[in-house]
Amino acid sequence: MKKLFLCLFLVGSLATTFTSCREEKSTGDKIEDAADDVGDSMEDAADDVKDAVD
Repeated sequence: MKKLFLCLFLVGSLATTFTSCREEKSTGDKIEDAADDVGDSMEDAADDVKDAVD
């Protein structure tokens, strides 16, 4: 019985540790990534237009 509680405590502690240490992106990083994606899309569209004109 004592080993059961010890094992459950150990598993709970490990689960809590790994769950709380996960890295999350900040709002600023998300905005920056979105702006980069829009910029890349605009460059691709400009290249497509340039190719169509040629």
